[in-house]
Amino acid sequence: MIRPAAAVPKGTGLACAAPLPYFTPMGFFSRMSPVRAYKDLRLFLATRQPYELGFLALAMLVTGFFVYAFAHDSYEEPAYKRDIVYVQQWTLDRTDAQIKAQQAIDAPIKAAQIKAQEEREAKNRAAFKKLDDQLTRYGL
Repeated sequence: MIRPAAAVPKGTGLACAAPLPYFTPMGFFSRMSPVRAYKDLRLFLATRQPYELGFLALAMLVTGFFVYAFAHDSYEEPAYKRDIVYVQQWTLDRTDAQIKAQQAIDAPIKAAQIKAQEEREAKNRAAFKKLDDQLTRYGL
């Protein structure tokens, strides 16, 4: 039979004690001492065989390398790069002769830019071809 809540005496049931806090204030860190930690580490290392210390150093080295590699690889340049493009304003009443004269002035500049871009692309293609030839020699 189920009794009403008012009829249940205090101190009985599932939660009869006062709840304890999850974290006691500084109870965990008060037992730690750097001197005791150092002595414990020395005792641990003194009881190890020499090959175990070598493997410990090797494991720490490999782990450190991977931590460094991930930290180094995660660096990226800032995404925003300031690139200001200046636009010339032209009047609407320009004659065809003025337009052709301006095109004649701009043509060598544009040709130099196109040539520089083609040279960069050719250099990039050559680097990839060299890499492809190396991989082909390895059978990949």
